[in-house]
Amino acid sequence: MKILLVCSAGMSTSLLVTKMEKAAKEQGIEATIWAVSTDAADSNMAKADVVLIGPQIRFQLPEMKKKGEKYSIPVEAIPSVDYGMCNGPKVLSFAINLINDNK
Repeated sequence: MKILLVCSAGMSTSLLVTKMEKAAKEQGIEATIWAVSTDAADSNMAKADVVLIGPQIRFQLPEMKKKGEKYSIPVEAIPSVDYGMCNGPKVLSFAINLINDNK
């Protein structure tokens, strides 16, 4: 599965990506997880199974959902608490549920 994280600059999500990758490895889940800035979101969406956006850009969710529809992929905001605590396992689970619900 391919999980794309989008935030304003692509930097604040890098620690979350690392924690999600660790959780996936521990659970035996094969996943590609990467983070980009909002500017690079469009060019990366086609490669993703799900797009999660940082809570700091939640205001862009409706626009991002429309872009996701072009590729038939779910787009959601990462819950603020999980983002703030860098809870990799919870955000990974959130992404997997969105992918499964979209099938």
